[in-house]
Amino acid sequence: MISQPMRAPRTHVQKAVLALLCAMSFILYLDRVNLAAAAGPIKTELGLSNTTLGVAFSAFGYTYAIFQIIGGWLADRAGARRTLFVCGSIWVVATVATGMVGGLASLCAARLLLGIGEGAALPAQARAIANWFQMKDRGFVQGITHSSSRLGNAVAPTLIALLATLYSWRLSFVIVGALTAVWIVAWVWYYRDDPREHRGINEAELALLPSADPAQARAATPWRQILGRMSPTIFVYFCQVWSNTLFFSWVPLFFLHGYGLNLKESAIFASGVFLAGVVGDVTGGFLSDLVLKRTGSLRKARQGVIAFSLIGALGFMIPVMLSRDLTVATTCLSGAFFMLELTVGPIWAVPMDIAPPHAGTASGMLNTGAALATIISPVVFGVVVDATGNWSLPFVGSLLFLLLGALMTLKIHPDRTIDQMRPRDEAGSDAGAAVGRST
Repeated sequence: MISQPMRAPRTHVQKAVLALLCAMSFILYLDRVNLAAAAGPIKTELGLSNTTLGVAFSAFGYTYAIFQIIGGWLADRAGARRTLFVCGSIWVVATVATGMVGGLASLCAARLLLGIGEGAALPAQARAIANWFQMKDRGFVQGITHSSSRLGNAVAPTLIALLATLYSWRLSFVIVGALTAVWIVAWVWYYRDDPREHRGINEAELALLPSADPAQARAATPWRQILGRMSPTIFVYFCQVWSNTLFFSWVPLFFLHGYGLNLKESAIFASGVFLAGVVGDVTGGFLSDLVLKRTGSLRKARQGVIAFSLIGALGFMIPVMLSRDLTVATTCLSGAFFMLELTVGPIWAVPMDIAPPHAGTASGMLNTGAALATIISPVVFGVVVDATGNWSLPFVGSLLFLLLGALMTLKIHPDRTIDQMRPRDEAGSDAGAAVGRST
């Protein structure tokens, strides 16, 4: 009897790539939120008001918005490896420079530079995910990578407060900038845009990866088609990020000034809220993939989870405005942030559903909507607080945006790619078939 050759065991290169992407998301948001975490001593030393601090927060959003689509297009053309090397190097410089600012102008300049560096990061990450993961796994992968970013949010207040107490807020920015530089080296050394070019991968694992089409990388970008199909998703994400930005930028100060806590206490409460978002990201991605597996319907897996998320967040945010109890505020903020983050996994999978060959460009368009929200939301919050002294009032606007976003999810059609002129059957016959094949 002739024995059959043993199949080589599956390698774990895909998991290592996912770990690198998670580490990037963690550092990305650690570098972004550290300003909010150190806002107390920065305000005091630089003599800023809530309004001028809001201007500094929003400065990041201008260049971040501009470089979303540019970065996504570059990632589609040049690859995620080179794109993240360049943009990562820029945000290292910007983070270190933040620790050397002397006033509002230099602080805004550092934030503008950080927006350039981070603008291409998430679209390039989406390009990498499209290269390395199949459709049926992308909700979870997007969820877990973005949960790492929320972990960065959760760690930043405590870490920056500790470093500011032990050393100074300025040194804290230098340290996290150095951490980013270490990641860049690891990324360039290990990651490859084409999984088939990675020396550590074998046939067993390649069989589980998306199929490659070299012509896709050279295809012309159908800008109008992508924008037309992505417009409802962009609007929904704008609504979600409007509320998220309040958490990213103002939650530490909300506890510091709204409830009279000290820097360490406000950091602990803010970290608790952000940790709820970590759980929400993973849960949303897992839930989206589970619905897709059970029903075969991309519409239910993406639209359904997103709408549920936004309505749930709206319900949790109402008590924040009505109660002055610290426990109620903390619990409801945590619940609202958890529900908001359920959106992230499914909504970031939509660009890859709609435009697989142009996932970076479509993701850049998606995150442009988010960037616009990051520009406007912090300024509005600062102006309202300075004008009224009420730290809960700015959440009123969030309720309207959450409701509008939930309604607009009806216009998202993830079950139609950009080259399809007719909607697929919502029962999922086409989408179900797509689950079983790589894209």
